[in-house]
Amino acid sequence: MLSRTASNLYWMARYVERAENTARMLDVTYRMSLVPKDARLADQEWFAPLNITGTLYPFGGRYSQVNATGVMRYMVLDPDNPSSIYSCARAARENARAVRGSITSEMWEVINGTWLEVQRLSEERMASDRVVDFFEWVKERSHLFRGVTVGTMLRDEAFHFNRLGTFMERSDNTARILDVKYHVLLPSVDDVGGAVDYYQWAAVLRSVSSFESYRKVYRDVIAPLKVAELLILRADMPRSLHACMNEVYEILQQICGPGEQEALRLAGEMHAALHFGRMDILFAYGLHEYLTEFLQRVHELGGEINRAFFAVDARWLAA
Repeated sequence: MLSRTASNLYWMARYVERAENTARMLDVTYRMSLVPKDARLADQEWFAPLNITGTLYPFGGRYSQVNATGVMRYMVLDPDNPSSIYSCARAARENARAVRGSITSEMWEVINGTWLEVQRLSEERMASDRVVDFFEWVKERSHLFRGVTVGTMLRDEAFHFNRLGTFMERSDNTARILDVKYHVLLPSVDDVGGAVDYYQWAAVLRSVSSFESYRKVYRDVIAPLKVAELLILRADMPRSLHACMNEVYEILQQICGPGEQEALRLAGEMHAALHFGRMDILFAYGLHEYLTEFLQRVHELGGEINRAFFAVDARWLAA
């Protein structure tokens, strides 16, 4: 497969997943903002989406205050924010158009239809009484795209690169959500174990569709150690780091040749660490430190995937 085609398929999937993840974060943030609280903390939750996506600094350069109106506009409608839902839908469509012959007509119809609808967005249509419905629509379109992909696409290299992009993006997002909750969200140490802490950990679970799974697995009150275990080490939790790296490692085993073994080695190391990891050791090391290191490893793996499969000039020179 041409490296340009592989790159388009990979990033098409990443942008679809990123749009869904952004909708999940904003949906939970909006719901949390409705919980009664001290007036001084009224906009506290709205820092979380910016911290998770690493866009607090560029946001601050354009908006004077972090609040619901500004964050919603920036994270949903702003074409200059590469993490906004608008930008993700546009980028996914552009990548899909570039590989129109490598995807099925059903996949193209979903992505193109999503982009056409997103173009009709306006601040009036994002009014508070309709914003939750919009976030549900974004998630449904992402689910539809993945379902159509699995149901219609030939299991060739194109399929594997598409899936690789999905799970690379998902692992990065899950780690960011956990890290921000643990390191940033809690207003003060006095709230640890209190109602605010409980609702925030419940929000983390809901943001990755894991609230019901947590209840089924642990049948207990929400505890940070168990939430972290569910979203890091459990291989049967679809959005956990372990489950994502299982998929990434398996896909790389199928597509890596002799010249791409470094990407496979990096993925294998991350997979083994999660497969044999223990939660008590991880917490003793420090959850923030662990997640920061994991994100660095994901970035390193993404760079190696780019070098091995998408950097055309480098591969030709090596040959």
